[in-house]
Amino acid sequence: MSIRNAVIVRDLIKVYKTGDIEVQALRGVNVNVRKGEMVSLIGPSGSGKTTLLNIIGGLDQPTAGTVRVFDTDLANMKPSDLINFRRTTVGHVFQNMNLIPTLTAAENVEMPMAALGIPAKNREKKVRELITVVGMEDRMNHKPGELSGGEQQRIALSAALANDPPLILADEPTGELDTENARIVVEYLRKINQELGKTVIMVTHDPNIARISDRILRIHDGIVQADVLPTLTQEQPDYGEMIKNRIAEIEVNLEALEGQFKAGTLTGNEYAEKQTKYKQTIDILNEELHRLGIV
Repeated sequence: MSIRNAVIVRDLIKVYKTGDIEVQALRGVNVNVRKGEMVSLIGPSGSGKTTLLNIIGGLDQPTAGTVRVFDTDLANMKPSDLINFRRTTVGHVFQNMNLIPTLTAAENVEMPMAALGIPAKNREKKVRELITVVGMEDRMNHKPGELSGGEQQRIALSAALANDPPLILADEPTGELDTENARIVVEYLRKINQELGKTVIMVTHDPNIARISDRILRIHDGIVQADVLPTLTQEQPDYGEMIKNRIAEIEVNLEALEGQFKAGTLTGNEYAEKQTKYKQTIDILNEELHRLGIV
């Protein structure tokens, strides 16, 4: 593995089985992520983003293909080795924060260190340093229920850094937050990437959030359809907004159509024909929004 690469994924396939039903979540994915890079995975729900992230993070194993993370081959690792890999190499940040509600912010950050056997005297200093990184030093003795959603996610970022992992994986870290808190959290994630030198891979459905990254991978139906720089996607939100506005216009027309039918100005056949055309157009426009990763 090249010393410049943090993650190399080759021909990755993941199939889930439920009884006789098989679902192919990943269909031969190939990805390179360089050391110190911040990469966003965008795409609609069910496109394979989280599956890919979980395999890279050792939370799931592939059906076929290879995954190397900092020169560690994950495909054939024993469960015990994967546990150690997750504790030392990867920091996970989830949409639901995963904080323990009965512990303070500081204690939540300290827990991963305790699990790794780091002495208590060393943990206290490190906890304060990590909580300061995300600007939460004045809230470190508060429990999660006493913090806002954005504050909880910033503590979750600190906890992900507890054992100094070189790779941070963030799965929809702003998914439960309002626009302002989402911006704050993703800016701290970028700070961690730039100032601490962490490699960051973030899953998001929001192109505006993804744009803070160095590179954006667009995933659809289990394959990487595009690998672009953020500057190349700058017109996308405007295009997406145009599509949303067009959908809203058609929905207004649909309501008006129903009124015309009830008033007797349209026959049943005319009503059915126009309604079908409107609904087909909406379906096509919604498919385009999903293709763009806007859901």
